[in-house]
Amino acid sequence: MSLSDYKGRWVVLYFYPKDQTSGCTLEAHNFERDLSKYEALNAVVLGVSLDMVENHKTFCTKDSLTFKLLADPSHDATDAYGVPIHSFGMTHYAERTTFLISPTGKIVKELTVKDIQHHSAEVLTEIKSLKG
Repeated sequence: MSLSDYKGRWVVLYFYPKDQTSGCTLEAHNFERDLSKYEALNAVVLGVSLDMVENHKTFCTKDSLTFKLLADPSHDATDAYGVPIHSFGMTHYAERTTFLISPTGKIVKELTVKDIQHHSAEVLTEIKSLKG
């Protein structure tokens, strides 16, 4: 999979700390809840964490998530986007950050997530304002 697969669509590329944790589950559920709104705006949602593919499969199955979660255990994508990585003991995790990528493939907005509960609504509002 490559971002070029989504050329012509808005891409919500959101980095999150860890599968199946309370904040990340809330954030994912809210994106899932709003998927039809994203589709109406010609947008796709992609989640990225440092978790392994197997963790993502379990998370998607357990929580009925239908959008793609991308595994970045070597943090290539996380580093490429300049997302800070934090550590808690031996556990490493990406800072909660969202990028809006235009249909032409250009990053047009970077959002540091401050309010997990309302983040999906914030992203939808940003896409609407950027579309004009």
